This record gives sequence, C-alpha cells and structure tokens, in this order.
Amino acid sequence: MRIQFLKWLALLLGFASAAGLLAAAAQADVFEKTLGNGLKVIVKEDHRAPVVVQQIWYKAGSMDESTGVTGVAHVLEHLMFKGTKTVPMGEFSKRIAAAGGRENAFTSYDYTAYFQQLHKDQLPLAMKLESDRMSNLTLSEAEFKKEIKVVMEERRWRTDDEPHALLAEKLMAMAYQEHPYQHPVIGWMNDLETLNVGDARVWYQRWYAPNNAVLVVAGDVRAAEIFALAQRYYGGIKSRALPVRKSFSEPAQMGIKRLVVKAPAQLPQLVMAYHAPTLRDPKNDSQTYALQVLAGILDGNESARLNKSLVREQQLASGVGAGYDSTSRGPALFTLEGTPSEGRTVEELEAGLREQLALLVRDGVSAEELARVKAQVTANEVYKRDSVFYQAMQIGQMESIGLSYKDIPVMLQKLQAVTAQQVQDAARDILKDDHLIVAELDPQPLSGKHRKQMSEGAFHAH
Repeated sequence: MRIQFLKWLALLLGFASAAGLLAAAAQADVFEKTLGNGLKVIVKEDHRAPVVVQQIWYKAGSMDESTGVTGVAHVLEHLMFKGTKTVPMGEFSKRIAAAGGRENAFTSYDYTAYFQQLHKDQLPLAMKLESDRMSNLTLSEAEFKKEIKVVMEERRWRTDDEPHALLAEKLMAMAYQEHPYQHPVIGWMNDLETLNVGDARVWYQRWYAPNNAVLVVAGDVRAAEIFALAQRYYGGIKSRALPVRKSFSEPAQMGIKRLVVKAPAQLPQLVMAYHAPTLRDPKNDSQTYALQVLAGILDGNESARLNKSLVREQQLASGVGAGYDSTSRGPALFTLEGTPSEGRTVEELEAGLREQLALLVRDGVSAEELARVKAQVTANEVYKRDSVFYQAMQIGQMESIGLSYKDIPVMLQKLQAVTAQQVQDAARDILKDDHLIVAELDPQPLSGKHRKQMSEGAFHAH
C-alpha cells in the first residue's frame, strides 16, 4: 500500500516534487555518532517491523592489496567465520541461526562488509559476536590451509570455468594500466597458491580497527539505545594507526584497446567499456548524473533504445544492455554489452551499438525518454525505502567510499535535474574510441566437464 501510494504521489506531484519528498525521507530518522575509538555509528530508524540489520563496513577492499598478495581481503573475509578466543569455530553462524537470523559477508574492490538480519531483541547478540571478531580473531595455520583451498575452488568455478566472468576479469586487467582495479577481487590464482596465514594476519592487523570501520544499524530501534549498545560492545576496542593510503590514478588511455578471450562457451559475447568519471562532488558534479540517465535511456527496460532497435527491430542481438556505476573509490567504466543473434557476428553487433551511439550524439534524446528514466529513478528509490536491509546498504556503501549518506538526497535531486542536452554532451565526450576497450568472447567447444558445470550451477562459499 505504501509503495502504491508513493507511485501515485510521483504522478500527481511530478517527478521532481516526488524526488524531493523521497530525498527528505532519506534524511529522516538517520542519526550518527562517532565513538572515542573512531568507530562511526549510523542508525536508520524504521519501525514498520520488529527486525533489525547490523552491518559493519571496513574501509579496505582488494584495491588496497599489493602485487603478490591479491585476494587476501577476500580470504580474510572467509577466515572471519573461523572462530575467536571465546567463540569456537562455526559458532558465530550457529548462534545467529539459532536466534532466527541470517548473516553473511562480501568483499569488493572498495570495502569488506559483514551483516546480520534478525529480530530486534537479538541485536545485542549480533553486536557481541561482531565486536568480538573485530579484535579477537583466531588465525590458525591449519584453518588457513583449509580455507585457501575453498577460495581457490571458488575461483575455478566462478571465474576460470565461467566464460563471462573470465571475459570481465581480462577486460579489467586490460582497462587499468596502473590502478589496482586491474586485479580481481578474488585474487590471481598464482597469488592464492602462495598466500600464507601471515599475509592474512597482517591484513587483519592493518585494517580491522574501529577507526577504519562504519557500523550501520537499521530497523525497529531507537538511536540512543543503539549508541549505548555500540559503546558497550565496540567502545572498548582500541583504535590503531592506519597505513597511509596510496592515491591511485589511471593515466589517460591513448587509443582503442581490443581483446579476444577464447574459452569454452555456448555463445559469443561483446563488451564495449569506456573510461568514465566517478562521482566526487555530489553537489557540483554533473557529468556522472548525465551518464546514469544515459545508461537508463540505452537500457532501462524493454522499450529502451538498445533493446528496441537491436533486439526487437533489427534482430541483431539476442540480448543487449548498458551499465554505469558512478559511486566507487576508484575510476569507473561505462559499458555496453550484448550477445549476437544466431547467424550474426560480434562485428555486426559492435557496428550496431556504434550506430545507436552515433544517433544519440547527433539527434539527442527525447523528452519522453528523459521522463521515463527519471520516473524509473523515483520508482527505484521507493522500492529501496521498502527494504531495511537496502537502506543500510546504501548508507554503508556511501560512507565506505569517501562520500556520505547525507549525499543520497542530493544525488536523487541532481538526477532529476539532468537535461537532454547534458545527456547528449556526456555521450559525445565520454563514449569515444580513445576511452574504449572492446572485449570479445570467442566461444570454444564445450567439454563434458563444462557441460556438467553449466547444468549444476555456480559454486557458492561464505
């Protein structure tokens, strides 16, 4: 009912007005406090259901790794479930499950995060367990040797034997000459083979400190009570001197790059990736917002340009899409990708994509297209508000990449203010060959092993 009401509100008051209301809602009931040890605590009150989400975000991801130890951030994420001085191995997950909750973790280029979602009465348990492993993790040689094998197998299943993931990995390695985004989050296999428990211990001691973390709690809670709980469970953990972070930049690309990856697969694939800016100043940046709208105009839904023209009308592709993420610690890529229809080639698909870009740069975008994308932005925000977990995710991600949750409403309003001319200008200035990497998946015959893997699905680990 709440979602339906806000949808109608967007139609009645206009997209810009609805965006303003949603922006105000994003700011409402959010409270923050920094403990004496440097831990930033952010609370989003949402009293619709008696559930709570706890997320702890460490500002350290694979981009902070050095050559030779790639993958260590993700390996440590696995090891964080292997027990502490007071909580035996496996007990963390068992205790959360026994309390009726769920938990997991994820590692990215930019950060590593751990979360639990459970009944609000069980939050002290989650805080006790999470704060315990922030400082008391047990890192044994035996458990490291077991877990590194799990991670290596995860890499085989999810990347080495998965053609689309392999293509993406090779593209990133070619796209970035100097920036550490060139290394995969899961790590290169050679590095995984030579990592040791000492590498994981160094990583833990270097980055897992309260003054390098953000604690986000969202749900049916009161901020004052959460601040008291956070002080009780996290406040006694000592801060540590953090390493000086290196400032990475990527030199300008000096011409188009092309890559062909031969791998067992059923169908070819084409990816065209353009170096693009990242959001740094939410109030004053404009090109990043225009690129977000551009991605929606090209992809967005069934009536978007690429699908309408290349899939439905020309039948040049069986699937096609566009993507751009403006929020990260490092640089960004604006991507176009697709799979040629049967009887059509990757070269024909590339020509078709280029034609669509040329038409957009020449003729611009229509008022109807602009309105559709802005309506989608508003609708997406409505759906995000309906998820306590996603509200916490938004806050944690923004805080972990050097922005602020306070920027979220600014970003929404700036998106609604994007003009057709800004979209056309962004397409002309960013989507050009000097910024472009073209990656092609050249499918090779499938072996019996690969057919079996496709039928069984992907390997999953913590």
